[in-house]
Amino acid sequence: KEPAATIVEMLKDVTSYEGEDAVFECRLSRETMQDAQWFLGDVPLQSNEMNEIRVQGTRHSLILRKVTLEDCGSISFKVGQHTSTA
Repeated sequence: KEPAATIVEMLKDVTSYEGEDAVFECRLSRETMQDAQWFLGDVPLQSNEMNEIRVQGTRHSLILRKVTLEDCGSISFKVGQHTSTA
């Protein structure tokens, strides 16, 4: 069983204007096959035309495209028992 990855670089708060993209990034202690999940409030996010979820090695990114006022709220990234929120 692989050791659990931890979040070594936490999410930072992002301020965006309507119509802009908002980018959130965090970094894990190591690459992992563990399930990593992004949330807007309590809603799990999927990669689609409005949200782009990327994984590049230990760096996990979420891009919210052309944000609206409805996108205002807390973004969370969870992996295993670890969570970061911005």
